[in-house]
Amino acid sequence: MAYLLGIDVGTSGTKTVLFDENGNSVAQALGEYPLYQPEMGWAEQRPEDWWNAAAETIKQVISKSGVNSADIKGVGLTGQMHGMVLLGRDCHVLRPAIIWCDQRTQAECDQMTEIIGRERLIEITANPALTGFTASKVMWVKNHQPDIFDKIYKILLPKDYIRFKLTGEFATEVSDASGMQFLDVPHRCWSDEVLEKLGIDKEWLPKVYESPEITGYITREVAELTGLKEGTPVVGGGGDQAAGAVGNGIVKHGIVSSTIGTSGVVFAYTDEVRIDPKGRVHTFCHAVPNTWHIMGVTQGAGLSMQWMRNNFGGMEKELAQFLDKDPYDIITEEAAQARPGCMGLIYLPYLMGERTPHLDPYAKGVFFGISAMHTRQDMFRAVMEGVSYSLRDCLEIIREMGTEVNEIRASGGGGRSKLWRQMQADNFHNAVSTINSSEGPAFGAALLAGVGAGIYASVPEACEATIRITGVQEPLTENIPIYDRYYEVYKRLYADLKETFKLVR
Repeated sequence: MAYLLGIDVGTSGTKTVLFDENGNSVAQALGEYPLYQPEMGWAEQRPEDWWNAAAETIKQVISKSGVNSADIKGVGLTGQMHGMVLLGRDCHVLRPAIIWCDQRTQAECDQMTEIIGRERLIEITANPALTGFTASKVMWVKNHQPDIFDKIYKILLPKDYIRFKLTGEFATEVSDASGMQFLDVPHRCWSDEVLEKLGIDKEWLPKVYESPEITGYITREVAELTGLKEGTPVVGGGGDQAAGAVGNGIVKHGIVSSTIGTSGVVFAYTDEVRIDPKGRVHTFCHAVPNTWHIMGVTQGAGLSMQWMRNNFGGMEKELAQFLDKDPYDIITEEAAQARPGCMGLIYLPYLMGERTPHLDPYAKGVFFGISAMHTRQDMFRAVMEGVSYSLRDCLEIIREMGTEVNEIRASGGGGRSKLWRQMQADNFHNAVSTINSSEGPAFGAALLAGVGAGIYASVPEACEATIRITGVQEPLTENIPIYDRYYEVYKRLYADLKETFKLVR
C-alpha cells in the first residue's frame, strides 16, 4: 500500500495528515501557534513557528501511523495564501510574515493602481490591487521599512517557506502564486511588466510549477529530524483554497464548494479565464493544470465564531470541558434554539475588513437590530447567519458571471455543522452536500502528491478514485422567504455604513 502526506500550514496551526492511496486518513497531528496583531487591522506570524509545527507534526504522524517511511511516496503542501515571507541572503527570515488578513496596505494598493493602471492590473493578474495580497505587503515594506527591503534575497509564500525547509529548493506553484499579484494569471508565469513597474527584482521570486509537479526532495537533515525518507518527492501543492477544492472534488464544471474556515470561500472551476471586471471575486490558476478557478472570499467566517467563543462563550467553554465536548458544538446547539432570521438581528462579519463583494479594508463587524427580546442564542445564531449571507454574496456574483452551479459541497470546520449547512442551503436555494473526507486542503495536497508520484494519472482521476458523496441537505421551503427578506437588509447595511466605517480607526 502506498501512502501520501498532506501538510496544511494554516492560520491557527499546521495540520499534517497521512492518507493511504484510497484516500483514507491514517494518522494526523496539529501544531498550533499564535497570531500577532501589533496594531488594529494588522496580522503577523513567525515563519519559524510554522516550521517547528510542521516538523513536529510530521514526526508525530509517522510515529502514530506505524507506516514505514519508505511507503510514503510523496508529500503535498498547502496552506494560508498571500502571506509574505522575506528571506535574507543567509536564508534567515528578515521580519515576521504579514499574513493574508492584514489590512495595513490600502495606500500601497492605491500606489500600485496608479503605477500600473486598474484595468491593466486586472488584465495581467486577474484581480484589482488588494490589501490581502502579497504584492501590496512587499510594497509596504519598501515604503516603511527600506532597511529590510534592501536585504531581500527571496520572497516566499507560507507553504513555500516550508518547502524550502524540507527540500532546500525555492519553488512555488501557480494556484498560490496567483494570490501574490506578481503572476500573469492567464499565462501562468511571473509578469515582467508588473515586477519592473513596482521595482521588484524577479530573482527574488521562486520558480513556478504546476501544482502536481515535483519541486524537490526531502533532504537528509529533514529525514533525520522527522522520520521521512531522504529523497521523498515534494510536489507543488496548492494554496489552501485550490488544494481544498481538489480535496472536495471541485475539478469539473457545475460543482461548487462553500468552505467555512477562518475565512469563508465559494469556489468554482473553469477551464477558461473568466474575470469579473468589477473585481469583486478572484480569478486564479487552479491546481488542476491549465485550468482556472473563480473564488469569492469573506474574511471573517469561522473567525467570527472563534471571536464569539473566545469573548462571549466562557460558559460554553467551561461546560464543554465538563462534558468532554467541543465548545462550538454547544454554541451551535444554543443557536439552533433561536428562530431562523433571529427576529431581525443581523450580523455583518467584517472583523478584518472585507474582500467579496466590497474590497473594503475599513469595513467593521456589526450587530444590527438588537432589542430587549433578543437572547444569547439569537446572538450566536446571528453570527452563523451573517456568515451565510456573506457566502451568498459570493455565490450570487459567481452565478452572475455565467458559471454553472449544479451541486454545492460544504467543507471546512464550519461545513461539519449541520445547522450551518442548512443555513447555506436555505440561502443558496440549492442543496448542500458533504463528502467522505473532511480533511480538505491536506487531502487535496496529498492527492496532488499522488499525481506527482505517479499513483494517479491526473487530478480528476485522483478525485474520482477517492471522493464519494455522503450526505445531502435540501433547502427548507419555510426558511427561504425569511432569509431572502433579511438578506436584502444585510446588503443595505453595508451601503448605509460604508462611509461611517472610515471614521473608526
